[in-house]
Amino acid sequence: MNHEDLDPAPGAGRSVAGAEEERLLTTGEFARRGLLSPKALRLYDRQGLLPPDRIDPDSGYRYYRPERLATARLIVRLRGLDMPLATVAEVLALPGPAAAERIAAYWAAVERRTASQRTLAEHLRVQLSGLKGIDEMYRIELREVPEQLVLTERRRARPEELDRFIPEATARLEAVAAAHGGVAAAPFVVYHGDVNEDADGPVEVCVPIDPARAEGLTAAHRTEPAHREAYTTITKAQVEYPQILSAYDAVCDWTERGGTPRLGPGREVYFADWAAAGPSDPVCDVAFPIGG
Repeated sequence: MNHEDLDPAPGAGRSVAGAEEERLLTTGEFARRGLLSPKALRLYDRQGLLPPDRIDPDSGYRYYRPERLATARLIVRLRGLDMPLATVAEVLALPGPAAAERIAAYWAAVERRTASQRTLAEHLRVQLSGLKGIDEMYRIELREVPEQLVLTERRRARPEELDRFIPEATARLEAVAAAHGGVAAAPFVVYHGDVNEDADGPVEVCVPIDPARAEGLTAAHRTEPAHREAYTTITKAQVEYPQILSAYDAVCDWTERGGTPRLGPGREVYFADWAAAGPSDPVCDVAFPIGG
C-alpha cells in the first residue's frame, strides 16, 4: 500500500498552518468522501485532473480542500459514463453550460456508436445463421418508379471511401441541379459491381432533375428508365458497412424465394436529411429493379 493512501498519524504534518490544517482533508478522508479509491485519486493526480492542494514538504502527505469534493464526485460520475480521461479534462475545464453541452455531445456519440454496434451484431448473427430471421428484420415493399433524368458522377470506390465520395459527389451534383430547377426527387446511389474489401464497384451517384429544365445541360447525365422496385427502408445506423449488406441480402432473398427476377443493380435511395437524422431514424431505401 502506498503510504500516501494512509491518513497521517496524530501530530504528523504539523507544518501546515493551524487554521488551514484544520480545514484540509487528508488523502484517505478525501478519497472516502469523494467516492474515490486511493488508487483512482493517485491516477487523477498524475493526469492533472485532481492534484492536491498541498503536499507537506517533510512527510510527503497530500491534502485537499473540502470544496473540491464536488469535483471529485463529478469525475466519478463522468467515469461512470465510460468517459475517457481526456474528455473528463475537457468537461472540467468548461463553465457549467458549456460542460453540459460537452457531456451531451459525448453521450450522443456513444449512442451513435452503440446503435452502429447493435446493427453490426444483428448483421453478423444473420450472416452466420444462414439468413435465419432476416424476414423479421426487414420489411420488403414494392413501388413503381417513373423515368428520371439524372445527373451522374461515377467512380470506383472501396467501402471506406464511400462516406466521403457519396456526400461530396451529391453536393457537386446538387449544385449543378440548382441551375436547372433544383433536385426533382431523392438522390440515389447505384452499385454497378460489388463494393467490399475485395471489390470497388464502380459506384454511381445520381441526382434527378426536371427534364423540362434541362436546356443547356452540359454535366454528365443519363435517363434512368421507369421500373418496378423491391425495397426495404433502413435507419442511419443500418446504413454503415458491413451491416448494410444484410438489407441487400433481405431484398435479394425475397426476390429469389418468390422467383422474381432482378433487372438491374442494387441501389440506395437517400430520402432524408442525413445531418439531422439520428441513428434510429429512417434515411434510406435499399432497392432493386425487378420484373413481373
